[in-house]
Amino acid sequence: MTRADPTLDLIANAALAGAAVLLVARPRLIARVARSPLLPTTRDVAVAAARLIAPPAPPPLHWRVAKVRELARLVGKYSPARLRSTRDIVKKAARRLNGSTALLAFLVLADSAVEHYRGSFANRAMYTPLAIAALTLAGSVFGLADARPNRHAVRDGIYAVAAVTGLAGLCFHAYNILKRPGGLSWLNLFYAAPIGAPFALTLAGLLGRGAERVRDVLPRRRPTILGMPAGRTLAAVSAVGLAGTVGEAGLLHFRGAFQDPAMVLPVTVPPVAAALLGAAALRPTLKTNRLARRWLKLTALLGMGGVGFHIFGVARNMGGWRNWSQNVLNGPPLPAPPSFTGLALAGLAALSLIEDETDA
Repeated sequence: MTRADPTLDLIANAALAGAAVLLVARPRLIARVARSPLLPTTRDVAVAAARLIAPPAPPPLHWRVAKVRELARLVGKYSPARLRSTRDIVKKAARRLNGSTALLAFLVLADSAVEHYRGSFANRAMYTPLAIAALTLAGSVFGLADARPNRHAVRDGIYAVAAVTGLAGLCFHAYNILKRPGGLSWLNLFYAAPIGAPFALTLAGLLGRGAERVRDVLPRRRPTILGMPAGRTLAAVSAVGLAGTVGEAGLLHFRGAFQDPAMVLPVTVPPVAAALLGAAALRPTLKTNRLARRWLKLTALLGMGGVGFHIFGVARNMGGWRNWSQNVLNGPPLPAPPSFTGLALAGLAALSLIEDETDA
């Protein structure tokens, strides 16, 4: 701080104190000055502020110009080239969603196989996520290769079962935590069944069903989900999924005491991407969509790079990769980081739909 700063602060405080004393001692003088024609009235200040915040609407166009512009907009909207472009965007977005669903299903299959094997499959229900994740993976790979625009009933049914199975697994994991001594405590959250892991299967099911809804749309219509635009709905689902994955990563990295500075990245980069994607779902603008796309791409790269960090973490355990049968079980979990990649890909597909809906 420079020497002039304390002096300016003292002068400003003295001026405020003097104004307060004058307001109490001479209220009539203050009122006379306020009514002076040399000063702007309150109405003038309010009108100027309103014009600054919300500028007046432009004058209406001549009816002929308005009709010509409306006709040009309709011609551009329903032209064959525009319809083909929209159809290509929708088909590409649906296949991207199938790809992100396949990645999430594969990660759930790998992670649940390792974790439930470590738990010796003490409960027979621990085989369920492996079977459902395998079915979801097979259906998503089929959808990724399927260029037909129609919805597939078998795939849609598999995705519905996956979503319900993930919610059931979430209840099982919560029960596993609460039944332990101490109940809901940091120790049980750290070392009991991971509370957020089953929700990845639910996200895979929801995104897969979204892909089928995007496919099942007439040529001159925009895809919708539950009566809402499909792009915004899927963007909201992806943003919530990213936020939940950030919470799970933050919990486990907090358990690791953030001993590596890179452990801060999963709790700093994806939250920004989730916030921008949520903003694009609520009120899409060109600037918001551009920023969200950049952060989602960075999040996707972060998810793939996190696998390398986790491989290095396994190598640091006693025996390294020579003792892989024990160290892979001890962690850090290899399938965890690419969850960010899968959800980021789903968010990018949703953004492409949002931009197409906005241009309509």
